[in-house]
Amino acid sequence: MSTSLWLDGLVILFFLSLIFWIGLLSSKNGQEKKYDDLTLGGRKMPWWSILGSIIAAETSAGAFLGTPAEGYVLQNYTYLQLALGTILARVIIAFFFIKPFFQLKVHSIYQFLELRFGPLTQKIASAIFLLTRVLAMGTRLYVAAIILVVGTQILFQNPLSPLQEVTLYFFSIVLISTFTAIYTTLGGIKAVIWTDLIQALVMLLGGIFAFWILVEKLSYVYPCATLFHKLIDRPWVTMGIIPSKGLLENLLVILAIDYTIWSALIGSTFTTMATHGTDQDIVQRLLTAKDYQKSRLSLILSGFADIPIGFLFLSIGLLLSFFYSMHADSALPANPNEIFPYFIITQLPSGIRGIVIAAIFATATGSLSAALNALATSFCQDWLHPPMDAIPDEKKKVSILRAATIGFTFLTSLIGIGTAIYVVYSPEARILPIILGIIGFTYGPLLGVFLLGILTRTRGSDKKNAYAMAAGFLAVLVLSGPLFGGDPKTNAHGSLMPFPMPHIAFPWRICIGALTTFCIGLVFGEKEKIPPQSDSPLSPNGDGLLTESGKQ
Repeated sequence: MSTSLWLDGLVILFFLSLIFWIGLLSSKNGQEKKYDDLTLGGRKMPWWSILGSIIAAETSAGAFLGTPAEGYVLQNYTYLQLALGTILARVIIAFFFIKPFFQLKVHSIYQFLELRFGPLTQKIASAIFLLTRVLAMGTRLYVAAIILVVGTQILFQNPLSPLQEVTLYFFSIVLISTFTAIYTTLGGIKAVIWTDLIQALVMLLGGIFAFWILVEKLSYVYPCATLFHKLIDRPWVTMGIIPSKGLLENLLVILAIDYTIWSALIGSTFTTMATHGTDQDIVQRLLTAKDYQKSRLSLILSGFADIPIGFLFLSIGLLLSFFYSMHADSALPANPNEIFPYFIITQLPSGIRGIVIAAIFATATGSLSAALNALATSFCQDWLHPPMDAIPDEKKKVSILRAATIGFTFLTSLIGIGTAIYVVYSPEARILPIILGIIGFTYGPLLGVFLLGILTRTRGSDKKNAYAMAAGFLAVLVLSGPLFGGDPKTNAHGSLMPFPMPHIAFPWRICIGALTTFCIGLVFGEKEKIPPQSDSPLSPNGDGLLTESGKQ
């Protein structure tokens, strides 16, 4: 056993050392001196490296462990329906969002809102991003630490007390965040993208190995053809429609179900438009491309990559359900989030186990490094006074950015530890609804105000946008229950409402919040602003899209 652990440890150490070395090497051994290089990579990154970085960002540790958990619990592929909306949303973003950001030469995409509306809208949007990304990233840090906790329980062959679990989560989260912060602080966005590319490859390799081992273990019971048929003979698409109910009743049922074709085509489209079009974390990667055409290519191709990757990890969850239905294990964790880590530790051969564990850490560090750089960039561009563009000293700008990166490392670590405490005492909690639920409340208003700025010319107002965004947040809060929206299982109205209210599942939250914000924002308007002064002056044209001034 000790020899096996040593081999796994060496494999993990090799991959983490490779990631660290590439992170420093890609940025002149960590000696980047220019602010633009740290935040935008000098706008010289190749499109295929950005593609790999986006894939790594989407397949975070939460998805690496959370997607198999969805397959294990649901035992179908209905979660994969959401990929349809992600592709549609990327096409919309590619042709409506990206070009204005490139033309304005922004570092933070919330600068666009300042130029379109004013500083208040910019700061509210930036604050939403900062708060939401810190919360979501902290949650994902907890996910990466699961493998260490499960491994420790198995190694000592003794269940840990809740206090011991929390303590182990604490040290694991601090270790991962410190490791990631070092190369991110020194290397900036270049280090993020190149290490993301390696992490995406390691993640795919780990998933393929895990899938292959599961098939091999099940081949003694099911021939490959039978096993493949058993896998694909599962629901892929759900309509959510109950023939015996009327139109209104069916509408309420569809809104209350997580995965249906309607949530895929509508809810998922709005969700991806928010996460990939209004989130500095993702868009900052896109802004490192040479031009907006290359950026579009990376974004759209990443959507098609989601389908085989999602299929792979959902299949792992299904195969895990087959395996443990035939191999009763009294030590099997009750929390579905821990099933895949438990299988990795107990069933994978030495060496391969190390690769899969390294993949989990790789996805965690990749997501964290990008988030830290994006958080620091947004904070520096949107909140500091005087603004970063007004500071002539490059050394000072770089020092401020690096200090902000360290500060957000501390904050995300605190959230990760808090998430661990919550899940330890609530073992039935599922990862993906937690992560997506966080952004569901805040990114709807964020998307709504971006749509208002991009698709209209004079609608919206810097001060009135705050009311519209607040209304979008409240609409989601009211319809998400149980205090307001009620219980979808019993059709009872919320305890704070005297009458029945519909309940919306998490894939619909951003859609509701965005539409509410956009529609209320349309009521208000202001005169067309003076085109912002920049290297390439811009102004809204008749279609509401930003183009070069005077070139309609």
